[in-house]
Amino acid sequence: MATPRLIRKLALLALYQLDARGEQDAEHVRASLSDTNTLAEEGLALDEDETLTERDLDRAFALALDAYHAREQADRVLLELAPDWPPHRQAAIDRAILRLGYFEICSNRTPPKDAINEAVELARSFSTEKSPSFINGLLAAVYKRHADTPGAEPEP
Repeated sequence: MATPRLIRKLALLALYQLDARGEQDAEHVRASLSDTNTLAEEGLALDEDETLTERDLDRAFALALDAYHAREQADRVLLELAPDWPPHRQAAIDRAILRLGYFEICSNRTPPKDAINEAVELARSFSTEKSPSFINGLLAAVYKRHADTPGAEPEP
């Protein structure tokens, strides 16, 4: 069974692909999560004691798909919070990390501080030197806004 961190990394990979390819290629995106060679090339090499079950892959893909469906709302909120950095100006990987973090915070699936910390770790692993602080600040603002509006969940 995969760790929540590995599930999140796989979800990020799938979300990144969905952003580039669109939902019409969802089946191919889901299938790509089973390709261990591609995963290793993307920095997701599994340790010898780690295995991915079909359930793990389904969980990761479902998380990515849910975050993808909430992307318009996420982009709208993130634009309000960082008007100088609209989604089209963000690096694609940062945009995917922000959308995933936004979804995890606003869906209440993950404790917000954990979602923020995990997003920062993803940025450290997959993005630029400046990205972790940008992502941390922006998701902290999302958390504050979400905490001020109880019961709000992302729209599909």
